[in-house]
Amino acid sequence: MTSRDQKFELRLAQTDADLHAAQRLRYEVFIEELGGDGALVDHEGRLERDAFDEFFDHLLLIDRTSDNRVVGVYRVLRSDMAAKAGRFYSEDEYDLSAVKNSGRTLLELGRSCVHADYRGGAAMYYLWNGLGAYVVEHGIDVMFGVASFHGTDIDAIREPLAYLHHNHLAPAALRTRVLPEHFQTMDLMSADQIDKRVALKAMPTLIKAYLRLGGFVGEGAFVDHSFNTTDVFLLMDTKMISEKQRSMYTKGRRG
Repeated sequence: MTSRDQKFELRLAQTDADLHAAQRLRYEVFIEELGGDGALVDHEGRLERDAFDEFFDHLLLIDRTSDNRVVGVYRVLRSDMAAKAGRFYSEDEYDLSAVKNSGRTLLELGRSCVHADYRGGAAMYYLWNGLGAYVVEHGIDVMFGVASFHGTDIDAIREPLAYLHHNHLAPAALRTRVLPEHFQTMDLMSADQIDKRVALKAMPTLIKAYLRLGGFVGEGAFVDHSFNTTDVFLLMDTKMISEKQRSMYTKGRRG
């Protein structure tokens, strides 16, 4: 799966050098910018990595006009790949029984990030385009993954969390839930107290992008002190995406 234009190339990582480029961008964003850390993070080599990297496919956005620099990444894990890894990455935070027992073809998404110099432009569009191509190629029914609010102060983000809980909770047949020992309720305000504009303004761009495509959230939030984030579980039934929405992430798909 590859796509090229005059400026950007979009493809899957093929070599150790490709993977290290992805891990270096993740280090810049998740460690240096957002203050995260992890057991396998290589601070000397400036690589954000974990034990699951070898099992994922890594989607790379490369700026061909800037020394072929990797400027955007997304890592993806199909059901068959998760079987080799022993589990999905997010299963240490969430009960995935509902989606795993649904009989659907699954794809876990993670570690999505874009270099600071490329945010607000076409970079995320290209990554979504590549993700759409991957979904079509592998016949994916349900995409899911974790998206994060920066910081661990729940009171500071109670309005957007409550908005998600009251308006975008996944149907019971697909509803994941934070494991009991980590469970942080998102039902922090009554529905009639929420100012939708305030809630959406405080919501990360990636979460809003999933919602625009008809995405849902799982029940509860996970406070990740290692990464200095508060995580919500997002999932999307690809069969429920309208043709108009589908064109947002498959338009111009090549190869």
